[in-house]
Amino acid sequence: MTARLLWIDDEIDLLRAHILFLEKKGYEVKTCTNGMDALELCRQFGFDLVLLDENMPGLSGLETLQGIKEIQPNLPVVMVTKNEEEDIMDQAIGSKIADYLIKPVNPNQILLTLKKNIHQKEIVSEVAQSGYSREFGKISMQMSESLTPDEWKELYRKLVQWELDLSETDGTMSDMLQSQKQEADEIFARFIRKNYEKWIADPYNRPVISPDIFKTKVFPLLKQQKKVFLLVLDNFRYDQWRVLSQELSDDFDINEDLYFSILPTATQYARNAIFSGLMPEQIRQMYPNLWVDEEEDEGKNLNEEALIRTQLERYRIKENFIYNKLNDSVAADRWLSQYGSLMQIPLNVLVVNFIDILSHARTESKMVRELAANEAAYRAITLSWFRHTAIKELFKTLAQSDYTILIATDHGSIRVESPTKVIGDKNVNTNLRYKVGKNMGYNGKEVFEMKDPKRYGLPSPNLSSTYIYATGQRFFAYPNNYNYYVSYYRGTFQHGGVSMEEMIIPIIELNPKKR
Repeated sequence: MTARLLWIDDEIDLLRAHILFLEKKGYEVKTCTNGMDALELCRQFGFDLVLLDENMPGLSGLETLQGIKEIQPNLPVVMVTKNEEEDIMDQAIGSKIADYLIKPVNPNQILLTLKKNIHQKEIVSEVAQSGYSREFGKISMQMSESLTPDEWKELYRKLVQWELDLSETDGTMSDMLQSQKQEADEIFARFIRKNYEKWIADPYNRPVISPDIFKTKVFPLLKQQKKVFLLVLDNFRYDQWRVLSQELSDDFDINEDLYFSILPTATQYARNAIFSGLMPEQIRQMYPNLWVDEEEDEGKNLNEEALIRTQLERYRIKENFIYNKLNDSVAADRWLSQYGSLMQIPLNVLVVNFIDILSHARTESKMVRELAANEAAYRAITLSWFRHTAIKELFKTLAQSDYTILIATDHGSIRVESPTKVIGDKNVNTNLRYKVGKNMGYNGKEVFEMKDPKRYGLPSPNLSSTYIYATGQRFFAYPNNYNYYVSYYRGTFQHGGVSMEEMIIPIIELNPKKR
């Protein structure tokens, strides 16, 4: 590890042993005894870090710091001082120093701050890559169709954590992780084939799935006389939650969990199941006026408020509720302006569609596709949306409320890469990750098929209707105009099929911290 340092101290001769120590470690160290000379050196040379004495004749340390920042705004400066007065520390921190050391300092203290401020990214990358290299074999041993639902959730958590740790690194480990995730998704698809029908048939012995969210997460809180704010972020993945959670940890105590989306992992099925507490076929039978079939042109999620009401009535929940849906920042600003009158309601349900809109925009817009070129960029855009829209203001407001906040989603999405051919008539739906129709042609080894939809809690548009789901990173493509179709959709984020990313999704409880 090498770097060029500037050390500014009016007693620099007394620090000769420290400088020799750093030079033996490979650092180039330039020195000066006052602020004016320091500023001139900063104009002449590029430095990786400055060690700055706070108490010097002429320009003070804080004045020198300001001058350095004007010349090289991003240069990390470490303040070294005998002064432990709080206001000096506050001024230095307010001026964005990188670190603050109290004299007398020893060489290892200095070495630590250099590693933290110059070499941190490099060290973190090395540690992450060596750590994943050790874990690779253990994770491969864990992957099995015989895992329980909880073990699958834990395995997915582990893979996402490694993906986040390795996202800033270069090298083969990131490629190894992506290959391991693909293998895990293939095994997960076999797990779903083996167990999904049993989950639907036995509501009392299954993991939490979409229709269970109100029963297991919302109603217990209401019965404890707690006010509940349910925020549903459409098409929200666990890795995106992990990035957003860092923005919320100062204001909330966080209780994180995962649950399983039903199939298809599409809004009209999964979100309607959440709000109704029923599988889609049960909605169609019990409330036919509230279910819209695939082939109908009208919106498939226009009855969400009515579905919530039916579920509250079935469970004899007497509390009032209010439902809203936000599709853009203007709607969010308008909602916030009414906040005071909305906050008295025991159950507040808010649907936010931005992430789903982003996913579709990434498919349709070349510019958005370039901005969200990979998983890390997709997470970064989600984080930027959170930081720069009214949604962050919403959370700031909720942090001062007496609500228990639940963050949920209906399904996630996966970046698709491999086309699989499907043949169907004009009535087959257009989704790239699932198809429903009759007399379809497809490779049965590459899909999860449901030939009797009612056994899986799904409506059957025709007597011979079949649902098929793409697994892994596959997406459905028609033989007509095949090459254009494949090149257009490859690399896009899609949902509707069977993968960990689409089915294992976050359900989070937030409680405002008591200040």
